[in-house]
Amino acid sequence: MSSVKTPSVSLLDRYTGEEFQPLYTGRVKLTGGEARHGRASGVARSDDGALCVDLRLPSELGGAGGGTNPEQLFAAGLAACFHGAMNLIAARNRIPVRDCSIQVSVTFGRDPSDGLFLLEVDTEVTLPGVDRTIAGELILETERVCPYSKVLRQGCESTVWLT
Repeated sequence: MSSVKTPSVSLLDRYTGEEFQPLYTGRVKLTGGEARHGRASGVARSDDGALCVDLRLPSELGGAGGGTNPEQLFAAGLAACFHGAMNLIAARNRIPVRDCSIQVSVTFGRDPSDGLFLLEVDTEVTLPGVDRTIAGELILETERVCPYSKVLRQGCESTVWLT
């Protein structure tokens, strides 16, 4: 059994290339499940088999609940990425961070600009024992480094196609 290791702080080294350099691609296929509706009864499976999640529509949206939903998955991804980036930055700067936690809330709601839907995201950082000024600087640097935070601020390249 291999032991879990923290990534190297060398991941924070600046890239100087001219084009996007892919490092890893996560692939998940979603099928509609029993209701043939991804949000109500979907099944999300990663291509490596490490993830297999049954999706359920939350009761607040008229579903039965009792399962994971897209907002929770997005919150988990953001929280994990932010936590990881923050810990790398803290290690590089020799800031002792213990028992750090990230709580992300992703709210699905109505968009008043077009009458359709919108997500709002709130991230709460807990850094016990870290001076508030240093913690604030660490959070700002993490927002600059974390790709999930960057996507929330500036968007990302995205394509959709029919196979």
